[in-house]
Amino acid sequence: MQLRKQLKTYGLITLSILIVGCKSAKTDTPTSSITILDPQIEAILQKLTIEEKAGQLNLIPMPDLPTEVQLKQIREGKIGSILKSNGTAQNLRLQKIAVEESKSGIPILFQEDVIHGYKTIAPIPLAEAASWDMEAIRKSAAVAAREASASGIHLTYAPMVDVARDPRWGRILETAGEDPYLSSKASFARVKGFQESGQHSFQNVLGCVKHFAGYGASLAGRDYNIQDFSERELRETYLPSFQAAIDAGVASLMCAYSAYDGVPLTANTFLMQDVLRGEMGYKGLVMTDWATINNLVSTGIAENGEIATTMALKNGIDMDMSSYKYVALIPKLVKEGKITMTQVDNAVRQVLMLKKKAGLFDNPYAYFDAEREKNELLSAQNKAETKDIALKSMVLLKNENVLPISNAIKKIAIIGPFAKAKRDLLGWWECKGNADDVTSIYDGLKAEFGDKIEFTYAQGCEIDSFKVAGEKFIPEAIETAKKADMVIMVLGEEFWMSGEGGGTASLHLPSAQEKLIAEIAKTNKPIVSVIVSGRPYVLTQIAQNSNAVLQAWMPGTMGGEAVAEILSGKFNPSGKLPVTFPFHEGQVPIFYNYRKTSHSFESGPKNNRYSTTHRDVQNKPLYPFGFGLSYTTYHYSDIELSSATMTKNGSLQATIKVTNTGKVVGREIVQLYLHDEVCSVTRPLKELKDFTILDLEPGQTKTATFNITPDKLEFIGIDYKKTIEPGKFTLFIGRNSDDLKKIGFEVVN
Repeated sequence: MQLRKQLKTYGLITLSILIVGCKSAKTDTPTSSITILDPQIEAILQKLTIEEKAGQLNLIPMPDLPTEVQLKQIREGKIGSILKSNGTAQNLRLQKIAVEESKSGIPILFQEDVIHGYKTIAPIPLAEAASWDMEAIRKSAAVAAREASASGIHLTYAPMVDVARDPRWGRILETAGEDPYLSSKASFARVKGFQESGQHSFQNVLGCVKHFAGYGASLAGRDYNIQDFSERELRETYLPSFQAAIDAGVASLMCAYSAYDGVPLTANTFLMQDVLRGEMGYKGLVMTDWATINNLVSTGIAENGEIATTMALKNGIDMDMSSYKYVALIPKLVKEGKITMTQVDNAVRQVLMLKKKAGLFDNPYAYFDAEREKNELLSAQNKAETKDIALKSMVLLKNENVLPISNAIKKIAIIGPFAKAKRDLLGWWECKGNADDVTSIYDGLKAEFGDKIEFTYAQGCEIDSFKVAGEKFIPEAIETAKKADMVIMVLGEEFWMSGEGGGTASLHLPSAQEKLIAEIAKTNKPIVSVIVSGRPYVLTQIAQNSNAVLQAWMPGTMGGEAVAEILSGKFNPSGKLPVTFPFHEGQVPIFYNYRKTSHSFESGPKNNRYSTTHRDVQNKPLYPFGFGLSYTTYHYSDIELSSATMTKNGSLQATIKVTNTGKVVGREIVQLYLHDEVCSVTRPLKELKDFTILDLEPGQTKTATFNITPDKLEFIGIDYKKTIEPGKFTLFIGRNSDDLKKIGFEVVN
């Protein structure tokens, strides 16, 4: 029976039944976020068999053409959602089977890993965070949403908001970096971009914030590994960006592979019920990650699949991704009394509500418009907005007056294994991006400069796994460099070296790249190094052998053009690092906001042995959090405060004047940090609490104004509740976490 006919038959019966729920671990019924039942949803739910209900909770992968078995399961109502099935033609066919040939007539919800673009691929999320431009990040997510929805996708597994402080972890590229505040801002912007990309619901995609919670605390950078951490760290570091997504109205949430306090998230009642549903007020659907229910068995939490399934459903996990446990076992478990129909219905309600949010009950075929798909993918607008975020994401790390490229340069040697790379610019999670749509950095530079500069090329070395390879190409590269006025080295990592499962022990660029640049440096030619990577590498030797360094990240479809526009000076770089770049890999994990300890972190080994530093390397990173250079210079005045004191419920204003002292237009990201001087709990040396972006003409001065409100002073107290304690605070404002003006003020009762 078709869904529309079914709803007409059932009618919209007014209901005001409250779902009984409790967040206690002892109850069989998890806390439900749905308090008032939706009449339309209830009308559907009442007519479903237990097998059909279990089917609605079943999310299966379909990366290839559907099999006859899968088509039969759709007709039987045993598949509620599908991931990895793309394109209007295929998804329309499957939707018609679900709506017109199944008894329930319930549409399928199509899902996909649209992480940083669908067809027009944006820079990796870590790179986007380097823009510190939330409107540009929102627009980038909106581009992805418009393209994905035009291709028959309803929900994306993004944003990923895990905070990451270990660059060895490959999935750091999916995050917004090391800071909870910046990550929260990016989280909010991306949810809004995905879910409000167009005027109509079918122009948007539903977001799925992930991975709840603490997945970024990877042990030694190894993926899926359980790292234990305190409840304080959970609340201060890992939860804020999830709260931001919830506040933005994110439609769904994915639990992590990992565990908290020894209990995997799929079965962790404290986090999934008490914290998520109770304290954080989340009301949407919760799904597993890939086959996560099976992980309860592999980690030894559950003896078998039946127990694992029971634990997950009782814990309020609504949708089962790819393990097939719900669809196979729920009818049996209900019959045996191991789970209740109320628990099943609660989960099904969440799935149906998600489909309603996508507009599928109004028109299950709205997303399948072949003409819109054709016009939307790689459209001029999408490419322009993607290039904008690529330009704003790149970070100039060093410049000894060799950039932008001067008119005196007539011949440039482009050297390196990534000079002509295309696939590697897309990065991990490239979705439906295609290397054929990418302009390489080499081609981008040739197009940008035309016949004004003669370009030559040498590969320099090969990338063969992580092994040193291709040193035989170094002599050719040296000869190529000798004949040039300038050398542009394009170095980095291949797309697969970062991303999920991409943990590395070494943070040095793979293969012979460090040896290559050391040999090229002996030619005494000016060297500009462009780094294509998904993580912070140890660039100490690269920087020592370069006159300029540009961190281009994995910049996406428009990355080659963006690099060229920055090197030419058409665009003045403005990106700031969202993550610390270590001086030495032995410093990892390294981040800017360590807690204050009894011994100094500022004193180096030569000054004081009894300090919290390493004996063999400098304590400071190579490049600190928030760092980034420009083609112009800025002068910061002293900070002015509206008052030297504020009450716990009051506010004060901090201002600082910033002047563009150079000769070109520039964009400066002004950062504000705070430190609580005396506190009942050890606090970080400084914490990012605000930032603003100033666009400045040459010689222009603007005032950056910040309101210091109670939320900026709060911390998690001894009782794990937010509190403010009276006392002295230090306020910092400046260009990065290490280069700051400071002033004190006091909070009084």
